[in-house]
Amino acid sequence: MSVIRLDAPSVLLQWSSGGLLFGWVTVRHRLLGLGYVWLLRLSFGLLALAGFALGIRFDFYAPRDLAALVVAAMALGLFAVSYRNRARAQGDGPDGRSREGEPVTDPRLDLIAPAVGAVGLVLAGVHAGDPAWLSVARMLVGAAFMGAVTDSMLLGHWYLVQPGLTRAPLVELVRWTGYLWLPEAVLFLVPTGMTSVWTGAIDDGYAGMLGWFWGACVVTTIGLVITTLAALKERQYSAVMAATGLLYLAILTGFGIDLVARATLA
Repeated sequence: MSVIRLDAPSVLLQWSSGGLLFGWVTVRHRLLGLGYVWLLRLSFGLLALAGFALGIRFDFYAPRDLAALVVAAMALGLFAVSYRNRARAQGDGPDGRSREGEPVTDPRLDLIAPAVGAVGLVLAGVHAGDPAWLSVARMLVGAAFMGAVTDSMLLGHWYLVQPGLTRAPLVELVRWTGYLWLPEAVLFLVPTGMTSVWTGAIDDGYAGMLGWFWGACVVTTIGLVITTLAALKERQYSAVMAATGLLYLAILTGFGIDLVARATLA
């Protein structure tokens, strides 16, 4: 029984939508330089565009792939507008405001792309899964989880550019990763789920190895989140770089929770 298909267009729409959503979570505080905003809009816009291209090429599903195109257009469009208006900004100020005191672009506009992406993911989940509610839940929670862990790593690197930045935005993203870890794991245990691999009801082709690898990813990810939060309590600047290194590992294990399960249950 296939609960949900593993396909690159859906995964890329999840990744880009979640990344843009948690980009807004950080950017709304207006503590980050414009360069960070540009990095997120450009990176996740291109991921959404790649998802649209792969959908057209291999497995076209109009609601999902058109949503990906809109996500890409919104993210790249906002990047272009803010980059064009950079001359109006006070250098690369921490709040990205113009000389008149207004933001170069309203951070609330960054919510449009992930909202459109969420609609595409809901429709893709209904189209792909049985039961539909489980497929939709896995799509949406997976998008948020992948976005939170990816943005955490990207923000950790940004402290090299903006070393005086408070750690609060990074702590916020790491905590969100931890909050989303539980529903992400639990949803893939709901039947038909990874428990079926452990019992042998589903043959993963590797004598159950993928099931145990998935379990290791689940345990390791929350361990890395807890360790990262502990590192960020240290006063030394090097603690931020140590936390960033831990988040590199968390991306690998976190994506393992989502992608290994999808590949096994497909």
